[in-house]
Amino acid sequence: MTSPIRKIYFGVTDRRQMFRLFDRHARRPNRWQKDDSALYAGEWFEIAQDQHDYMLDILPPLWMRGEMFAMREFLTGSVTSVFYTLRINGVTRFFHAYCDLSDPRSPYDMREAIALRERWPVKAMTRDERLEHIWSATHDDYRGYAGEDFRPEHRGKRKVMVYGRSGSRFQLLETLSDAQISEKLPVQLRHLPHVQAA
Repeated sequence: MTSPIRKIYFGVTDRRQMFRLFDRHARRPNRWQKDDSALYAGEWFEIAQDQHDYMLDILPPLWMRGEMFAMREFLTGSVTSVFYTLRINGVTRFFHAYCDLSDPRSPYDMREAIALRERWPVKAMTRDERLEHIWSATHDDYRGYAGEDFRPEHRGKRKVMVYGRSGSRFQLLETLSDAQISEKLPVQLRHLPHVQAA
């Protein structure tokens, strides 16, 4: 199964955020009891140059190809971290992505997808990108996975804490309304135009 390529965080991460995003699914039920490659493969986000250089210096890379290198340690199955140095609209930027190396084209397809996404002429976000950012930015105490208190068909899906007049409760991430999404996004992202995924 091929996982969609998706941006999971808006902005440039600092070191703490980068390490947190490396395993943003850490609290999933039945961790490592099945092939979780699809959870990770295709995820990407922007990092700072010093984080990129730090990761290059940790271990000898599995391989280096032009503007990218792959980590020697695999996260799960054939999925590993690939780091990119890309010149986009005249600016050198740095990215982390999870690529499934069972597909030799995966790192190249990812590179093209990142460059295409970051060259959009208008700063905007899709609904899915808004939801992924919310999941990435929410503290573990305020997010989780649906359990016995949800209908059987929803168990295991991602949930986040929402607040209303009657108090706080968990709600499925995918069911958040536009108003709830706006409330959960940082101020600088709330008013970005909505776009359809390309």
